[in-house]
Amino acid sequence: MVDEQVDNEEFGAEPEQGEEVSPTGEVIRVRTPRGKEVLGILDQRLGASRMKIRCMDGKSRVCRVPGRLKRRLWLREGDVVLVEPWEHQCDEKGDVLYKYSKSAIQWLQRRGFLKTAQAEF
Repeated sequence: MVDEQVDNEEFGAEPEQGEEVSPTGEVIRVRTPRGKEVLGILDQRLGASRMKIRCMDGKSRVCRVPGRLKRRLWLREGDVVLVEPWEHQCDEKGDVLYKYSKSAIQWLQRRGFLKTAQAEF
């Protein structure tokens, strides 16, 4: 129990869900887009849990936070998120599934998932 507290103090907060951290504090594994999912950067909050997101596929979508994530997922402008486009109106609308931490964003940039010109962190 004491060892766990020391580790958390030494390396900061616990890793987010979907991330795996090595003993040295580096991010090893990050949730990547699967299937139709795309990465995006939050441009503007519109209210009522909706926001305008600039996606990596070159499209701008109005996305919402699903009800199951409304209380857990707090977003600001400039956050990098994982978006799942809707089956209908897939070029215009989608759902936000996940928010990336700063260390995960750096991992995505190093691996080439995220274009560095669009996300400056």
